[in-house]
Amino acid sequence: MTSKLLLISVLTSAMLSGCAENPANSNINDISTNNQTLNNMNNKQQNPLLKEWSGKYNGVPDFDKAKLSDLKPALRTGMLLNLEEIDKIANDSSPATFENTIVALERSGKALDRVFAYWGIWSSNRSTPAFRKIQTEMAPELSAFYSKISQNSVLFTRVKAVYEGDEMKSLREDQKRLTYLTYNSFARNGATLTGKSKLRYAEINKRLAELHTKFANNILADEENYVLYLNKSQLGGLPESYVLAAAAAATERDQQGKYAVTNTRSSMSPFLAYSNERELRKKVWETYYSRGDNGDENDNNALITEILTLRHERVKLLGYENYASWRLEDRMAKKPENAMKLMKSVWPAAIARVGEEVADMQKLAEKQGITDKIMPWDYRYYAEKVRKDKYALDSDEVKQYLQLNKLREAMFYVAGRLFNFDFTLVKKGEVSVFHPDVKVWEVTDKSSGKHIGLWYLDPFSRTGKRSGAWASTFRGYSTFDGPENVLATNNSNFVKGQSGQPTLISWDDAETFFHEFGHALHYLSSSVAYPGLNGGVRDYTEFQSQLLERWLMTDDVINKYLVHYKTGQPMPEELINKIKKAATFNQGFKTTEYLASALIDMKLHTTDPANLNADQFEKETLAQLNMPEELVMRHRTPHFGHIFSGEGYASGYYGYLWAEVLTSDAAEAFSESDGGFYDKQTAEKLVKHLFSIRNSVDPAIAYRLFRGRDADVSALMRDRGFPAAQK
Repeated sequence: MTSKLLLISVLTSAMLSGCAENPANSNINDISTNNQTLNNMNNKQQNPLLKEWSGKYNGVPDFDKAKLSDLKPALRTGMLLNLEEIDKIANDSSPATFENTIVALERSGKALDRVFAYWGIWSSNRSTPAFRKIQTEMAPELSAFYSKISQNSVLFTRVKAVYEGDEMKSLREDQKRLTYLTYNSFARNGATLTGKSKLRYAEINKRLAELHTKFANNILADEENYVLYLNKSQLGGLPESYVLAAAAAATERDQQGKYAVTNTRSSMSPFLAYSNERELRKKVWETYYSRGDNGDENDNNALITEILTLRHERVKLLGYENYASWRLEDRMAKKPENAMKLMKSVWPAAIARVGEEVADMQKLAEKQGITDKIMPWDYRYYAEKVRKDKYALDSDEVKQYLQLNKLREAMFYVAGRLFNFDFTLVKKGEVSVFHPDVKVWEVTDKSSGKHIGLWYLDPFSRTGKRSGAWASTFRGYSTFDGPENVLATNNSNFVKGQSGQPTLISWDDAETFFHEFGHALHYLSSSVAYPGLNGGVRDYTEFQSQLLERWLMTDDVINKYLVHYKTGQPMPEELINKIKKAATFNQGFKTTEYLASALIDMKLHTTDPANLNADQFEKETLAQLNMPEELVMRHRTPHFGHIFSGEGYASGYYGYLWAEVLTSDAAEAFSESDGGFYDKQTAEKLVKHLFSIRNSVDPAIAYRLFRGRDADVSALMRDRGFPAAQK
């Protein structure tokens, strides 16, 4: 089933949100349909979204032929085809075995998987009002479809028979893990329920599917609808690269001669760091942090309460105390208490550092005759001033050496050294793309020339594209039916430079670029036999991508790829030393804004949500935590898409910190080796134990195989320049 069953427990983390309606045992005729859908089912090759991918590279999606009008019939036909496969597996008259049950599930659903490749692009990269209408309509239907699988009692009986049977003892370790993951995905998602409880579980998931979709679309609407247009007199303090990009963004919106500050982080953050116009900074800040919280048709507060209430009710049906207890049971943290312990061990040092940072800012402001208190819209601005004063480091000066294309080449270099990968640009027109900005590279093994997969890059911000940066696949790796090559994709929201000019990005954005590429390398390095093992444990899968950020600071990358966009000269040693010296600068802000969101997430999902007011809960909880008033959560609750647009990060946003502990510890393994960050032996262990195995080995075991021990939190504290963690 191309890992779809294993994703049932985290379905709402992606584009589907939920997995429910009335459960069925085995008969596919229980699902509603119409003549057109049945005709499409009988003639599935007529719908371009369903047809098997063809051409070079083991076949690729025909994005240029995709029509939105084909989406609904393709989804409905794909679901029917998949349920037909499920019906056959569930009603097999022979005894349940690993091959005829677990492997059969892995093999099912390929037509629908192909449709989801297109769905994901419309959802994340090319959203329109027309698509959102379809998305809203299809969310409950998709929920009903997944319910027919996850709550199919006949199918679950067969899965359970394999999991508890004698055959399990003779399976390979990866086959045992796949069987466990399959069984667990059923057991944790309502398969053990009966009667009214089973029906109610399905009803809840159906409603959650609708709510998650609405939440995400509300955020996107606020990002699209709020754009601040400036004139030349309002550009004080803004660097040339930002001004040129803002002009291009305005022109794209038919506002020639003006300068657009869009309601996205990539536009907001540098504006707050450089603009001399305090009232404009306040306006941009308030607009960005008020997404989903404007008391209008796109307000998310009521949705939050309903989402939390339904999640709480649902896990109560399964016997769990709260949502977080259910969610963390199969993750590295295991219990909410363990995640809270880690966060609280770092929190005091983080907010103490904020106090030091604000004191430095206030002193500098007072020297300039400004006695006003530092406010959240001032933090980035004065942090830049302090950075220059304390370290003589100008972020805009650094930016002149951070060309997007050169950074991409740097990532390829790192992938070549660590993974032995080679990247070759695919000729225009050879592979279909969904937007002219998208480029594609073939990935091969440097030694043998063996084809590994394709890497798609969609780097720029535009209307209809969700904010942030992310990585995903159109097809994952497996070998059980012959080797499947990987189709991986990275997506960013960089503000494109003017025509003919390179796109320059900040140091933070460069780290994020490397981070998301780390996810792509995780996909591309996979050596698993079964699609279902390409997933991961949420508080572990961020580790590999966070680790790759460290190579941005290596001498090889700095000296070869960080060159001035005008002169072509490498970054001078003096500037490099300033960057390294300031490596822990502003860690109070970075750690606190992140941890505040992670703590709120965990507290929301360990609290009885009855009559909860999201804004009030956020305010009161932050006050209890002694949240510094000079900054705000990275993701305020009304636009916290990680946890309310789906369930993948719900009560799991702490996972970035959990993974950062592993990251810091693993980075020290490289720094302590003879060859440093390009040490061949350490790199081989990294790929073997932490990348290629994906989810075929328990993460805790995998890390011990790499490091020889568990990770130590003290490495994280050293990285951030904090005192030792509180016990």
